[in-house]
Amino acid sequence: MFARILEFIPKVEMKDELIRKVRLEVLPILRKQPGFLELLPFDPEIVKEKAFVVSLWTDKREAEKYDKELFPKVEQIVKPFLTTPITVRLYNVESTLCEHLVEALAHAA
Repeated sequence: MFARILEFIPKVEMKDELIRKVRLEVLPILRKQPGFLELLPFDPEIVKEKAFVVSLWTDKREAEKYDKELFPKVEQIVKPFLTTPITVRLYNVESTLCEHLVEALAHAA
């Protein structure tokens, strides 16, 4: 399993609009992508701290393909709702330590 971790600071006053945009425009794009498993958003408790969004993928190749082909479009969709540019980091997920998550994702697919 592979993860793309995005970091950014959302505009506090536009949080609800950002969530709506992601739900209506970004998630449908992600769900059509081969290898996409799940999106995990982490909303900071302290205002003006970074938010994190983890997208889980079956493998690195599919995540990189999305990053190259479609992420620029997604970035433009959410950009008006952010105070900072999006930072993207890529990670291998040590799934042997995540048995319950792997099992849940397998049942959801």
